[in-house]
Amino acid sequence: MTIVESVSAWRCVTAGVWLFAVAVPTVAQPLDVAVSHRARGLFPGEAVLLTVEASGPLTDVRATAFDETIRFYRTEDSAWHGLVGIDLLVQPGDHDVELRIVPVTGTSIARTYTLSVEHKAYRTRQLTVAPRYVEPPPEVGARISREAVQQAAIFATATKERLWRGSWGRPVAGRETGAFGSRSVFNGQPRNPHSGADFRAAEGTPVIAPNVGTVVLTGDTYFSGGSVILDHGWGLYSYFAHLSKIIVEEEDLVEPGQVLGHAGSTGRVTGPHLHWTLRLNGARVDPLSLIEILED
Repeated sequence: MTIVESVSAWRCVTAGVWLFAVAVPTVAQPLDVAVSHRARGLFPGEAVLLTVEASGPLTDVRATAFDETIRFYRTEDSAWHGLVGIDLLVQPGDHDVELRIVPVTGTSIARTYTLSVEHKAYRTRQLTVAPRYVEPPPEVGARISREAVQQAAIFATATKERLWRGSWGRPVAGRETGAFGSRSVFNGQPRNPHSGADFRAAEGTPVIAPNVGTVVLTGDTYFSGGSVILDHGWGLYSYFAHLSKIIVEEEDLVEPGQVLGHAGSTGRVTGPHLHWTLRLNGARVDPLSLIEILED
């Protein structure tokens, strides 16, 4: 064999090896997934932050908890987070969160994460209010029903865009009274658990938005007086009640710290204060629990 023939043969062999190397299939490495949660406690009325971390990139994470769809967002550290609300009337026990985790390559991964909800005893409070707020006169029955239907329709809607970002602030500087979850007895008659947090606020105290949101309701309601509801996106709503003055209008997009109105004593109250209800995919949760788990 001549030198030229030898070189040509070597090139052929080399080319053959190179082609063979390209044809070898790549074996996908198994994806390691870790699920954890952050909460003040696993009790009825608490917000829970779920976190999903994976050894490889993901394109989406979804979950179902308490028969509601939970959406997840990605943070700068590549972790994915989703908010779960444990309603005030959820029974203690194990409640499963069914997750569907979608990697960039490969098939989706199913995981079950269990939230073990514990019993929590809320206090009972005795309140005295105007008799018309305990036994409303017949002529306001239609109004009360209309307002209840309107608010239920709002809270049942989960808008597709997440507006809120980062940590949450307080709407007023006043101290929270610990009324959330308490069993209210008005003029000797028991009523449903108190589903919001009450904050001390003198008449005229500015009430500010705790995070980004769209104003979806303003006006006077029978039980809550001057009211503003903010849609923060993804089924998360803030409801501010008993306002003496409302500054914003429906469809306004408000930023954190923007004044919504002034605290007052309108509706069914015993004195001036701010009532803040938080709805998370329909669940009634303590706003302070959300503030704590989303602190920077």
